[in-house]
Parts: sequence; C-alpha cells; structure tokens
Amino acid sequence: MNELNLELTDISPREFFGRQNENINLLKKHFPKLKIVARGSKIKVYGDDQMLEEFDRRFQMLTTHFSKYNKLDENIIERVLLSNGGDELEASEHSGDVLVHGVNGRLIKAETVNQRKLVDASDRNDMVFAIGPAGTGKTYTGVALAVRALKNKQVKRIILTRPAVEAGENLGFLPGDLKEKLDPYMQPLYDALRDMIPAEKLALYIENGTIQIAPMAFMRGRTLDHAFVILDEAQNTTHAQMKMFLTRMGKSAKFVITGDPGQIDLPRRVISGLKEALLILKNIQGIQMVYLDDKDVIRHKLVKKVIDAYKTIEHQN
Repeated sequence: MNELNLELTDISPREFFGRQNENINLLKKHFPKLKIVARGSKIKVYGDDQMLEEFDRRFQMLTTHFSKYNKLDENIIERVLLSNGGDELEASEHSGDVLVHGVNGRLIKAETVNQRKLVDASDRNDMVFAIGPAGTGKTYTGVALAVRALKNKQVKRIILTRPAVEAGENLGFLPGDLKEKLDPYMQPLYDALRDMIPAEKLALYIENGTIQIAPMAFMRGRTLDHAFVILDEAQNTTHAQMKMFLTRMGKSAKFVITGDPGQIDLPRRVISGLKEALLILKNIQGIQMVYLDDKDVIRHKLVKKVIDAYKTIEHQN
C-alpha cells in the first residue's frame, strides 16, 4: 500500500473540511478504496498508485476552487469529483461583474453605474480618484479591486492608509499601544477586508505584511512598488500630505484615492489636499477622476434621505 501526503497552505482546515468534517467524509465516500486520514492541515492517503494519482488531481481542483471562491459545499465537491476537468465548474461560477468571491462565497461586485465606472477607470489607469458622499461604495469597491489584484497576482501587497484624527495624526493622548490607538480609524478598511478574505488568511496576510493598514504618516520615505495602494478619507489630507503620498508611487503600482469633499475635518484656512489635487491633476494622462453621487448609495435607504436633507440645508446656507 502506497502513501500520499498532502497539506493545506493558506487555507483554513476547519473551513475546507466543513462542519464535523462533512467535506472529508464526502471524499471518503467517493474514494472507498482509499484510506484518508486528516489531522490539522495535513492529509495522508493510503492506496494503490493509480487511485492516489486520481485523488491528488481532484484534491488540487478542490483547493484551487476554494482559494479562489472561498466556498466549498456538497454540490461543488460532487461536481469536481464527477467532472472531466475544471472548465465546466469555472464556467458555472464565473460572472463578468464579480470582482471578488468573498467569505462564504459571497459575490462582491460593482452595484451601480458609477461603481462600474470606478472599476473600468482602475483597469485603464494606474491612479484613480473616487469622489463622492458617504455610503456610495468608494472605499469598498476600491478594496475589492485591491483584493482582486492580489488574488490574480497582479500585485504583491495591498497597502491601505488614511489620515488619522482630523489629519493632524495626534494620537498621543489616546490610551493603549500604537495599534490600539490606530485601529478605530482603520476599522472601515478592516470591515471591508473581512467580507472578502477568510479570517485566518487575513490574519496571516497582515502578519506577514502582504496587507498593510497604516496612517499616512507611515508612508513618508517609502517607495511603494508592486502594490495596490488605497488612500481613504483623502479630503482630510493637507497639501504636503497629499503630495508626499502621491509621490510614493513605485513600479507596477496601482493607486486609488477616495474622499468626500463635503466632509472635510481640517482646521479653517487649511486647504484640502484632495480638492487641490483634483484641480491640478485633472489633465494628466494615466490619472482619472470618477464622481459618485447619492444614486450610488447602497447602505440603508435612509442614508440617501439623510444626504438629501443635509444637501438642502447646505444649499440654503
């Protein structure tokens, strides 16, 4: 009797094997002549060479599918085990609008016309400004584009940044260590990532630096090569901060800058780096501005009404 040793890498055994090992039990049922033993992330399979070779092939198809779609269930397993190859499975899962297959197979896509414009702009340009009010999906769509680029190996890392505490980044008065001080300001970025990347893999990416979440002050002096970089809440950058950030762009990098000029928290008489950049960079080839509006709001239906109500008051003033 021969032995085949397999190991799951960058995949959670608990999620891949299923509740109470239901996915492994399906494999055992399909390969009754093999002895399959799963412990932790390692799988040992015993049997004759021909069956082991077939098991190895099907197992690799399953891990490839799970890595891409973050989903594995009885129907998918049966289709993989009974198919002639991966093509028909791939075709059944494919959708041209889908940016990322998120946690539990959630389909994450551009939901509105302007969000699709943002996707198209990022595909065609290395630097894109996404401008619009709260709830229009600027940051969420940007993070989805970054995760897609990482999964497709178009970039080696994702860097997410935003100015902290009214652009002054004066964090010293807050309790806790640096991470504890920063996390509340970075929470929207974490929330988006948790929708798109399984928890264990996300923790690994953050630990090994594949995904970096940091305030703008940490960008100074860096050259960001082979990275998808998102600057969130860019309306709260100063002239100096925006210029510093934009000039960090390295080889094979993609930049997405998101912001809402209607929610500037800078001190009076301080010019927003975002507003300035929109004026001075608008005619540069390779840079595109995409404007989202209240028609793109995809949060609770009341958010759109809130935006409209404030817009009415502001126009009266």
